[in-house]
Amino acid sequence: MGNREDLLAGARRCLEEKGYLRTTVRDIATASKVSMAAIGYHFGSREVLLNQALFTAMDEWAAGSGRLTGQGDTAVERYADTWDRKIRDFGDMSWLWIANVEAFVHAQSSPELLAVLAEGQRRSRRMVAAQLRGVSEDAVTEEDVRALGSVHIALLTGVMVQCLTDPEHTPDGQSIARGLRAMAELLDG
Repeated sequence: MGNREDLLAGARRCLEEKGYLRTTVRDIATASKVSMAAIGYHFGSREVLLNQALFTAMDEWAAGSGRLTGQGDTAVERYADTWDRKIRDFGDMSWLWIANVEAFVHAQSSPELLAVLAEGQRRSRRMVAAQLRGVSEDAVTEEDVRALGSVHIALLTGVMVQCLTDPEHTPDGQSIARGLRAMAELLDG
C-alpha cells in the first residue's frame, strides 16, 4: 500500500477505536505510520480523510449486509429478516453508527460535510426505494424516493439510535414489520 491507502486504513482504525470527533491528525498519522503532513498532501484535511474512510466503510456495509434482501417465504418474513440482520450490525459494528452520528453532529457547523451527507442521504433514499420496489434505481419514481425511501431511512436511523441507546429493548424484525402493518391500518382507518 502507498501512503494514501495507509492513511485511509489508519483513519478507519481510528474511527473504530476513537470515533469521528475524538480522532486527531496525530492519531491517524500514528495508526497509519505516515507523517502528519501526508494527510494534508493527500486529502487536504483531517475531516476530508475521516469522511472518506467513513463513507467507504458505509459503502462496504451497504454492499454487503446493508441490502434489503432477507430470507423467508413471504415479503414480511424477508423484510423482518433484513431488519434482524441490520440490528445485529448495529451492535456488531457500533463504531460505524456512532461515527455516523458524530459526523452528523459535526456537519451542523461544517457546510461542506453537511452537503456531502445530504447528497448521500438522497442517494440512499433512491437506492432503498428501488430495492423495496424490486426495480432499478433508474426506474424508481420520484414519489417512491420521497415517500418509501424517506420512511425507510427514518426507520433505519430511529432503530439504529434505539439499538445504540438501549440494545436490550430494541425491537426485532418481526416487531418492526408488525408495527408498520399496524401503522398502515391506522392510516387506512
